[in-house]
Amino acid sequence: MTEVFARPLRGPSVVDLPGDADLVAAPLVSARRPAQWIGTAVVVLLLAMALHAVVTNERFQWHVVGSYFTDDAILRGLGLTLWLTAAVLVVGYLLGIVLAAMRLSTNRLLSGIAFGYVWLFRSVPPLVQLLFWYELASLYPRLSIGIPFGPEFATVETAHLFSGVFAAFVALSLDIAAFAAEVVRGGLLSVDHGQTEAAQSLGLGRLRIFRRIVLPQAMPSIIPASGNMLIGLLKATSIVSVIAVQDLLYSAELIYQQNYLIIPLLLVATVWYVILTTVLSIGQHYVERHYARGNRRDTGTGFRDTLRANLPLLGSAWTQRGARA
Repeated sequence: MTEVFARPLRGPSVVDLPGDADLVAAPLVSARRPAQWIGTAVVVLLLAMALHAVVTNERFQWHVVGSYFTDDAILRGLGLTLWLTAAVLVVGYLLGIVLAAMRLSTNRLLSGIAFGYVWLFRSVPPLVQLLFWYELASLYPRLSIGIPFGPEFATVETAHLFSGVFAAFVALSLDIAAFAAEVVRGGLLSVDHGQTEAAQSLGLGRLRIFRRIVLPQAMPSIIPASGNMLIGLLKATSIVSVIAVQDLLYSAELIYQQNYLIIPLLLVATVWYVILTTVLSIGQHYVERHYARGNRRDTGTGFRDTLRANLPLLGSAWTQRGARA
């Protein structure tokens, strides 16, 4: 009869292993990364040098920037910029949602119309669209409402209707709708179609499926692109200064055309744009975190928390391994 002798495993024995409580209470020591600390120090030094060069340069005339920062004309231009951004976002996104639904429709006519719209308005630069709508009166001096090839009920002068602000609103809304349609369509396509089929098999209606199943899962994909689009729209409103709409940038231009303080007034507009985009970025971060609560990558649980939570399991595994040995 052949005798089989178990060979002891190398490594710590059961006696040498710490208990679960000791593992949980054990301090976690971060790995030393000298290269990272050196790189951080270099970046901080460069930023400090750049900040010092900007702040101490008298040619920036920071006292002028401070005096015009809350000027009445600047604040009125700021208000128009915010209003135009909000109005264009709401109208453009509503139209974009309709276009996305048309694009996803099984009706080829609706899908083709949506595809043609997106193709056209994504191909034409926003500035060209802005100038086109502003000069629409040169093509159609009057716009009328009535029966086709029949009597007209109402007529309006195109130049009176398409003022600078209205032309900017129409041009930016139509432009942003094309991009919003693709953002919404991409978010909806990211949701597995099998979940919709499963919900339909349970007898849920289309509206409830979209509101309770599809939309919550599509939002993590829609929010980042929508936030970037909103910030881009805020900055894109500055092009309306070309048609003399008194937004934030054009208000600064009107002032420096009188006192020739070009750089300080441009800095006033720049600082306001930076403040607004920072606020929007912070809001986007919290909205993303709200809709990403079910995503493990975005829950905010760090490596240390994960390791501490699993240390008791690791200790039990080592204990069982030592017992088997």
